[in-house]
Amino acid sequence: MADAAVNETRRVLIAADKFKGSLTAVQVAERVTAGLRGVVPDLRVEALPVADGGDGTVDAAVAAGFERREVRVAGPLGQEVTAAFALRDGTAVVEMAEASGLQRLPAGVFAPLTASTYGSGELLRAALDAGARTIVFGVGGSATTDGGAGMLSALGARFLTEEGEPVPPGGGGLAGLARADLSGLDPRLASVDLVLASDVDNPLTGPKGAPAVYGPQKGASPDDVETLDAALARFAKVLEAEAGPRAAEYAVSPGAGAAGGIGYGALLLGARFRPGIEVMLDVLGFAPALERASLVVTGEGSLDEQTLHGKAPAGVAAAARAAGKQVVAVCGRLALPPEALRRAGIAEAYALTSVEPDVARCIAHAGPILERVAESIARDFLS
Repeated sequence: MADAAVNETRRVLIAADKFKGSLTAVQVAERVTAGLRGVVPDLRVEALPVADGGDGTVDAAVAAGFERREVRVAGPLGQEVTAAFALRDGTAVVEMAEASGLQRLPAGVFAPLTASTYGSGELLRAALDAGARTIVFGVGGSATTDGGAGMLSALGARFLTEEGEPVPPGGGGLAGLARADLSGLDPRLASVDLVLASDVDNPLTGPKGAPAVYGPQKGASPDDVETLDAALARFAKVLEAEAGPRAAEYAVSPGAGAAGGIGYGALLLGARFRPGIEVMLDVLGFAPALERASLVVTGEGSLDEQTLHGKAPAGVAAAARAAGKQVVAVCGRLALPPEALRRAGIAEAYALTSVEPDVARCIAHAGPILERVAESIARDFLS
């Protein structure tokens, strides 16, 4: 009877991100729940899928009770796509990858010089149309390196060549920019609380800027990187002439280089930059869920050095540690030593590869393997 009483007082909070390429955050929570209850049938489990502002952010918000809204917007190459944002009580969660992400490109196709964030601006406008007073703008996973020029254009800005023609879409087109006009920006932006949610603190240009660091991931050659860096520097210079010194300050601010520089465009709109996971934990109602929990399970596809720099599991673990809660992690692949995990506030990490060493099989059969991993957690921490 004593064991039963202990189990009744135990409450597990599952606050994990997606396993990219195999399981959504919602599916991770479902599989972990099934595995835990396979060992402790009467266990009380609360699932709160999380995201750090990148792809999967809208899905996490919907899983937490936000309403999913769909609109037709321009994809990164101008093709029309159906993109979603989430809305609840005047707060909208907008994920730029829904409109301008790499997943919106045809398989194997990259467009580093011409991909545009226009559709992301259309998503922001749709959130304003829906009555949002606070917009959490999650950026990451972009196909673009246009400094947010496309987004600003969709919201009413004009970017013109010497001849007075609109510059072509994409970062490459900004090389011909001569004049910017921000007077037509949607006036509703002045009264909305816009939060730039990102785990990237790079500046717009330079050795640590958007083109140099992230351009190659989007298909940019060394020559393309050089072209884009010069074009974005020109973009910032022209905007300085239009908007004053703040435009130059924003270009070197943390977060300006996020998602191909869309962070810079958001800062120009008056956004305040916050680490993506911190914002999302606030929006999703993590604090009260954490208070109810005695054990927290977090995780993502790969626990590695990147995890420690603003990714969802690190944010969850930091908040849980501050509240005195024990944390374990699940992952597909573990590339952190035990001491690094402990410093991050994670007592133990359980990898799919510890059950199935073949990575391809782990990806193909992630769900059932994750259930077996969760059974191990239940035996180690709940029995």
